[in-house]
Amino acid sequence: MNGTEAPGAGDPVLLHTEGRAARLTLNRPRALNALNHEMVRRIDEALTAWEHDPAVETVVVTGAGERGLCAGGDIRVVHDDARDGDGTASAAFWRDEYRLNARIARYPKPYVAVMDGIVMGGGVGVSAHGSVRIVTERSRVAMPETGIGFVPDVGGTRLLGLAPGELGTHLALTGASIGAGDALLCGLADHYVPSAALPRLLSDLADRPVAEALAAHERPAPPAELTERREWIDACYGAGTVEEIVQRLLAAGDPAAKETAEILLGNSPTALKVTLAALRRARRLGSLERVLDQEYRVSCAALSAPDLVEGVRAQIIDKDREPRWSPATLAEVTDADVERFFAPLGERELGLSDGAL
Repeated sequence: MNGTEAPGAGDPVLLHTEGRAARLTLNRPRALNALNHEMVRRIDEALTAWEHDPAVETVVVTGAGERGLCAGGDIRVVHDDARDGDGTASAAFWRDEYRLNARIARYPKPYVAVMDGIVMGGGVGVSAHGSVRIVTERSRVAMPETGIGFVPDVGGTRLLGLAPGELGTHLALTGASIGAGDALLCGLADHYVPSAALPRLLSDLADRPVAEALAAHERPAPPAELTERREWIDACYGAGTVEEIVQRLLAAGDPAAKETAEILLGNSPTALKVTLAALRRARRLGSLERVLDQEYRVSCAALSAPDLVEGVRAQIIDKDREPRWSPATLAEVTDADVERFFAPLGERELGLSDGAL
């Protein structure tokens, strides 16, 4: 992983160094750089090598192509494993992915994530835990899992749990994507750089310290659109249950709140209830490692629940956009149904909070 290495264009992760910076490029542009297990392993190996290389002062993460950094994990593979397999492959992928998320958060060198374009799900995991997170006017950041019968993971419940007021609850339950201003407001990013300035910024990072390079290119961010909705978001999402959240949204008297209620009612009822519980538990758990341990339990449980397979089928494979959730309504999802997602895994626990990095 020195300046002479030049991985082939077909490699899913491109690695090279330039000056003081090591560059890591997610390279599956046709799949919007969706993460698979091989990519997670390659990223982890690169971080190990660069951590111990005194010539590398900064790590920079970008995505190939024009559409975005990363659209998330390769959910089609997870769908097939849940439908046709025993879930072992997905559990193994998540184990390594979540360990990588924790590692990124604790990485001892500046980890610069260029969150240009689409950044969703697993893409948030490899960027928003970094020490330097850059958004542009093209950024669209989201944790859209409830729309496919899944629950925010990769440390997303902690990131969203730390957002001001109930903004994170709103984003977690709706799966809505946000732009640069809102990403900064919600604590998912740190700096705004116009996309046209990125080539020069990347060049400068090879020659200058991160703060100095950023200072030359950082600009004021666009306004945060969620600011205008804070009043009803905080009031409605402060409710104790998803049912009450929906009721408050419908009664708020704001067209945007009513539209939000309709979005929630179209998402997986089970995923909504589990997500609300996971988010609120994450706030109490504190450390990222404890939250990732919890998310691993939830994700593994989702493999044997019907909504993940059905949600991916409806939204991504068949694209009929008509998922048949089971249970079909919020009222039918019991507390016991929710609690099953948080059941201990015994010997299969992720174990990050025990120091297993």
